[in-house]
Amino acid sequence: MTADRHTLELLAPAKNADVGIEAINHGADAVYIGGPSFGARKGADNDIGDIARLCAHAHRYHARTFVAFNTILRDDELEPARRAIHQLHDAGVDALIVQDMGLLEMDLPPIQLHASTQTDIRDAAKARFLQDVGFAQIVLARELSIEQIRDIAAHTDCQLEYFVHGALCVAFSGQCFISHAHTGRSANRGECSQACRLPYTLTDASGAVVAHDKHLLSMKDNDQSANLRALIDAGISSFKIEGRLKDLAYVKNITAHYRTLIDEVLEERPAYRRASSGRCTFFFTPQPAKSFNRGTTDYFANGRQHGIEAFESPGFVGEAVASVRKVAHDHVEVDALEDIHNGDGLSYFDSHRELLGVRVNKVQGRTLFPNVMPEDLKVGMTLYRNRDQAFERALEKASSERRVAVDLLFSDTADGFALTLTDEDGCSVRVERALEKQPARDGERAFAGIRENVVKLGNTMFEARTVTVALDAPLFLPASAVNAMRRDAVALLERARVDAHRRPLPRMPVEPPVAFTDSALSYLANIYNEKARAFYRRHGVQLMADAYEANGELDEVSLMITKHCLRYSHNLCPKELKEFDLRGMVKAEPMTLMNGKDRLTLRFDCKKCEMHVVGAIRKTVLGASATPVTFHRKAPPDVKVTRTVRH
Repeated sequence: MTADRHTLELLAPAKNADVGIEAINHGADAVYIGGPSFGARKGADNDIGDIARLCAHAHRYHARTFVAFNTILRDDELEPARRAIHQLHDAGVDALIVQDMGLLEMDLPPIQLHASTQTDIRDAAKARFLQDVGFAQIVLARELSIEQIRDIAAHTDCQLEYFVHGALCVAFSGQCFISHAHTGRSANRGECSQACRLPYTLTDASGAVVAHDKHLLSMKDNDQSANLRALIDAGISSFKIEGRLKDLAYVKNITAHYRTLIDEVLEERPAYRRASSGRCTFFFTPQPAKSFNRGTTDYFANGRQHGIEAFESPGFVGEAVASVRKVAHDHVEVDALEDIHNGDGLSYFDSHRELLGVRVNKVQGRTLFPNVMPEDLKVGMTLYRNRDQAFERALEKASSERRVAVDLLFSDTADGFALTLTDEDGCSVRVERALEKQPARDGERAFAGIRENVVKLGNTMFEARTVTVALDAPLFLPASAVNAMRRDAVALLERARVDAHRRPLPRMPVEPPVAFTDSALSYLANIYNEKARAFYRRHGVQLMADAYEANGELDEVSLMITKHCLRYSHNLCPKELKEFDLRGMVKAEPMTLMNGKDRLTLRFDCKKCEMHVVGAIRKTVLGASATPVTFHRKAPPDVKVTRTVRH
């Protein structure tokens, strides 16, 4: 099965079915949502009935619903997972986004599988392997450059999916174990504690402080708005918005923004087409800066660059809107850069550079009356708006219509009339009525009346593209009769569209099974159950360790592997200094991160341009359940290996 990379898919997140329905209404070609369990966002689970409701709405527009089923599974969870997948298939789900390779060894329904970004797809060899074992769509690592994407596209023919907007995990996805090490809550099990958003102090090899109490592992948010054309040229066909925990206003705003941008590309490039049907009319102007963000970056899409970090705060600062000119006991006077409204949320950095917030109850000219007067607000401070009340109110209402174009033909039959509706996808229905044919006194008015009543599509999902009244002679027809025919035809066409939706087919694995890219796997492979071990054995892996969550490892290991480098961020990169002929001034020695009592060692793989955050699991997390690291080898039974060969 070869991918059609000329079909462009906008993929939006859904916290629940209602958010997913609005994502479709605002232009998403597909949505991804958590199922009843086994999705890598705790708190974003949804029952089968709600997912079925979302699928039914999406399929009306030939849009798709994907379910995130991307945790690693224990052996005792495999059978419940299998049953859940069958239920999801019966509910109408189009594809599953998965991480655990054990699922590929199970009796699954004929449902398409997508490789989660947690499968850590960073090169063409890994991408090709995942394609060859049966993944129809693969979610590439966020850290890839456009040139790296181009190389992967050249070696694969499956659909390539790429995150274009939203929060960035600092670690390669699926390669972050710090949450489990420090709290027992595994990111690979959907319970990330977001240690990357905490403040840290950074010291060099000599103990000198390089940065104090900064959010050194916190990245700005992803925004690839300016790179869409380059990503398309490189081979991306699915553009993913991050945010299965985001609220409705966020999803509406960001989905509408990318719908607008992708539609502009489609207008320019007739060789490309949309992945679903219908056109959106928005009742607001999408403005990504109004929705939660930590500042924006295109990350590594155009190579390594400074300015990707959100060191000052992991929160939403917002847009600068005013500077403080006077502080009184119950109000603040400002020099405003933008209009400020009653109910706006403002933020500011206090004297300790902590981000604080305040709600504006009332605005009178340049005077703001907060709900609670801030204690540390001073003259000269900048005020930012991180909640625009007027914008949020607009998004609380109906803010979009999505209509499918339809051609209407009203014509004669032998004993009455027929109304034929044919939509933009070629779905067609015909309603006939046996009605008396009465000559019209005013032929022109009769034709106009029929046309006027035929075209009244009102609050339906359709809009008229063409209307043809093809009668042999002017005839009088009661408006009620035409309206009834139109209503029946619309109902038939809606059912026909749902019936015409074809779920994507699974991709068949290559036979005989292809070999994996390595014959030995460490804890980084996230192997958590016997089915996953069987999968890797079948694909030539000889030696494999248990997942970090299972192995009870006490030693220090890489808890994060990141493309973000704190040496580079602080202008201490040996490679960069070498370019300025300052070689020898700085070596890639270990550095240290401290947060409270937690001490993490930073090691630098300059050849790969990667940073490793090294630490050990807390004994309080490990408790009494410590077990030795076990390696599973496809080898004679007398061979035993009890220690890892690489980290």
